[in-house]
Amino acid sequence: MLRLLELTYENLLAAVSERYGKGPFLAKVLYREFYKNLKPDAWRTEAIRNSQGLRDRLRKDWCFGPGRVRDEIHEEGLVKFVTELVDGHRVESVILPLRTHRTVCISSQAGCGMGCRFCETGKLGLARSLSVEEVVGQVYQAMQKFGRPIRNVVFMGMGEPFDNLQNVIQAVRVLSDQRGLDIAQRRITLSTAGRIDGIEKLAALNMPNLNLTVSVNAPNDELRRRLMPLHDRGSLALLQKTLMAYPLKKGKVLNVAYVLISHVNDKNEHARQLAEWLKPLRARVNLIPYNSIKDSFFKPPGQGDINLFRQKLIELGVNVQNRVPRGRELMAACGQLGAHVRYGG
Repeated sequence: MLRLLELTYENLLAAVSERYGKGPFLAKVLYREFYKNLKPDAWRTEAIRNSQGLRDRLRKDWCFGPGRVRDEIHEEGLVKFVTELVDGHRVESVILPLRTHRTVCISSQAGCGMGCRFCETGKLGLARSLSVEEVVGQVYQAMQKFGRPIRNVVFMGMGEPFDNLQNVIQAVRVLSDQRGLDIAQRRITLSTAGRIDGIEKLAALNMPNLNLTVSVNAPNDELRRRLMPLHDRGSLALLQKTLMAYPLKKGKVLNVAYVLISHVNDKNEHARQLAEWLKPLRARVNLIPYNSIKDSFFKPPGQGDINLFRQKLIELGVNVQNRVPRGRELMAACGQLGAHVRYGG
């Protein structure tokens, strides 16, 4: 089958040569129609209208299976959409309108096996990892079905990207192919709950333009273990050592996500511990106010507490920025995805 959502241009060029004995002309036409003109049935292109036999073979081999958009919610330019996959599992994606561009937040798994206590997706457990087609398909749907030009892609939706690293990396290659969607790798971010083995594997791939975000969320081992069961696979000291060895391109920084939860990880002592942990790293803290999820005893911090924590970090020399929550009421904000999905049919 020809699954263009899984293929870079070079992959397609090799496929049309092997399958049909054709060269760059056919590959360029199909790739341009599919990705630049956003036509899922690119085999219908007029450029090969005089070769009915070839068109018939292409039609027979063609596969377009990103899943079916079953639900969508809109609010002031923000779009949350739910995709039902071929086996009935569902994933959520969010298109975020920013001042100068649009970002799409996509999922890498149906559910998630990390079990973070403050995350709606973590309550679902892991159903399965997504295929390359299902990952890239979320960006394609954002552009083709919803008509939204996308500049940035963040793997911050459902799932742990480093638990599906092979498919995620191929998806990145497809998304960044200049002959296709042409989303520069410097505008693509992989986010991890702190999978140390995954960070090491990514470092070995030599993709220096990719952005990396690591969710820390607690400045000491005891508290992090309570919030994130993944922590049992490696201490903060080991995570720090791994990040110190991560090859950062000149001018780039690691992004450290810190979900601020009222009366849990927002004290002055937590700010001091976090600043101390960050000292050896070239990093920027994204301070994310906790977003409420169903049946949770955690509470979002007030704006005053957010400001105090941020100011304390600044005084301690930490590069920090506030993440403004978007889509809270739609259950579309950080940590809230999964509220509108079901598994198995």
